[in-house]
Amino acid sequence: MQQPEPQSFDRVLSSMCTEPHPAAREAAERYLATNPGDPATYEAVAELETRAVELLATLADHPEPTDAAGYVTAGGTEANVQAVRSARNRHDASDANVVVPESGHFSFHKAAELLDVELRTVPVDGDYRARTDAVAAAVDDATALVVGVAGSTEYGRVDPIPALTEIAHDAGAMMHVDAAWGGFVLPFADRAWSFGDAPIDTLTIDPHKFGQAPVPAGGLLAREPAAMDALAVDTPYLETRSQATLTGTRSGAGVAGAVAAMEALWPDGYRETAERATDDAAWLADALAERGYDVVEPTLPLVAAALPEAEFDALREAGWKVSRTAAGELRVVCMPHVTRDALRAFVADLDRIRA
Repeated sequence: MQQPEPQSFDRVLSSMCTEPHPAAREAAERYLATNPGDPATYEAVAELETRAVELLATLADHPEPTDAAGYVTAGGTEANVQAVRSARNRHDASDANVVVPESGHFSFHKAAELLDVELRTVPVDGDYRARTDAVAAAVDDATALVVGVAGSTEYGRVDPIPALTEIAHDAGAMMHVDAAWGGFVLPFADRAWSFGDAPIDTLTIDPHKFGQAPVPAGGLLAREPAAMDALAVDTPYLETRSQATLTGTRSGAGVAGAVAAMEALWPDGYRETAERATDDAAWLADALAERGYDVVEPTLPLVAAALPEAEFDALREAGWKVSRTAAGELRVVCMPHVTRDALRAFVADLDRIRA
């Protein structure tokens, strides 16, 4: 039976994934059958993974990119789970807790359940950023990890990372930044989020989002190897005698594709894409505001606006792939595949629906 054609991105406005770069697509196919989970056997892809970590660390302003620790994960969820696991394993409390703003990704709820740690969710302020006073009130001697978000999935907000890091370290906890989506945009924005901005311990950054690598290609980075050492388990039947990853066997496609995309696009290609997406988000926000909608002012290329449910449903019926925030607002992510022409067509359909 002939397989159906894959999803077209023409009307996809809700996804944080995008079309891979041509070089990334080609590299992924070449390394499809390799397994970076056994680097002693698959040496070529192991070398590529070292290169991927170095490139990701460069994007995230690690002080020594060639010495950064980490690996290419299946995505932001795995990276966040591993950050929680590493912090828990390095903490001496038997009842460890993790402090996360309510804007944190749902993967932290998964991590808490899987790892049997208490998840303490704290409120955000009027601009959807973590409240430092609430975080400070939530931490205690059993806090293993504090999480800050750099590019939240609903509003594209960046938490006050330096202040959160100080709170975490004063409490004897690790500091993790979830920049899964924002990490490839933030190097070109005036925001404090990276290893260079604060002494954070771990960071999630996903090449398969704005980085234009093929899915799956997430990323976990650590300031020091000790964070990865805390994840290592013995693998006696492999040529590689231990590993720190969660999934074990992985396809080298994500590793090779991530390297190819980053080498093709860093920094100028990513800068151009980030600036275009930011301009497009501002254009859409203005267009919606001009039509009387209550719009959340974008800081990164993500637009949220309050649309009546009937209009939202009609846009979906017209073929637009859009999603809602938890509060029910329309949510549009201006990914690399989203063009100004597509946004104009979207607004034209909205005008037709309103009429």
